[in-house]
Amino acid sequence: MGARYITALTIAGSDSIGGAGIQADMKTMSALGVYGATVITALTAQNTAGVTGIMPATVEIVEQQIDAVFADIRPDAVKTGMLFSAEIVSAVAERLRHHHAANLVVDPVMISTSGSRLIAQDAIDTMVSELLPLATVVTPNKMEAECLAGMSISSPATLVEAGERILVKGARAVLIKGGHIDSETMDDYLFVSPGREPLRFSAPIVATKNTHGTGCTLSSAIASYLAMGNSLPEAVAQAKAYLTNALAAGAEVDCWLGHGSVNHLYAPNPQLFKAKK
Repeated sequence: MGARYITALTIAGSDSIGGAGIQADMKTMSALGVYGATVITALTAQNTAGVTGIMPATVEIVEQQIDAVFADIRPDAVKTGMLFSAEIVSAVAERLRHHHAANLVVDPVMISTSGSRLIAQDAIDTMVSELLPLATVVTPNKMEAECLAGMSISSPATLVEAGERILVKGARAVLIKGGHIDSETMDDYLFVSPGREPLRFSAPIVATKNTHGTGCTLSSAIASYLAMGNSLPEAVAQAKAYLTNALAAGAEVDCWLGHGSVNHLYAPNPQLFKAKK
């Protein structure tokens, strides 16, 4: 057998402004030297000021896209983002189980940076029951963690409680992102076992309004580093460093109506699409 690319699959919605969703995932994977494949779950009409339209894909075409990818390149990691409906969530979970997908990063996308809702209410319960048990790691922000845990997060103690509540729902690990938590640094917390103190990943806060797609970017970077063979803590640490640098590189750009995008391609990988035996 000849050399092959390091590969990752993103299952998510399309962002017409290009800063989040499928587009952010592909930019991230390419910048990190990973060959990205896509399954598009919905089309959105959106820009940095808000979402004006969403058209979900049919369940059948979502299933067919997943099967087509796995029949060919077989991804080294998979990342899910916006899944929109309970039916799509269930179909994605079923096909990933069927294909024995490895290194699954679940980004439970619920609300866009501009405040627009991106998932139907009944899809959340399906995500918890069917998708989280397949996840290597689930990556909620504060609001998503509150929704998944069924409680508010107002202190370090409640953050730990929320992380453990999500962990026992079946995911092997939970990364609660600190972007909406008041702190002097940008701290993310990785929970890997109930009763065990979470690992903290800290970075400087980048002063910028250009934060569109940060969750998509982080989760697809984690998937990329897992695809390369890194451990989960290593993948999280490297993904966080990549996102922090991408935020800093795009901090001064001012060409947006609202929250602009990070600079995904601030330092393209010179070994783009690195092959492996």
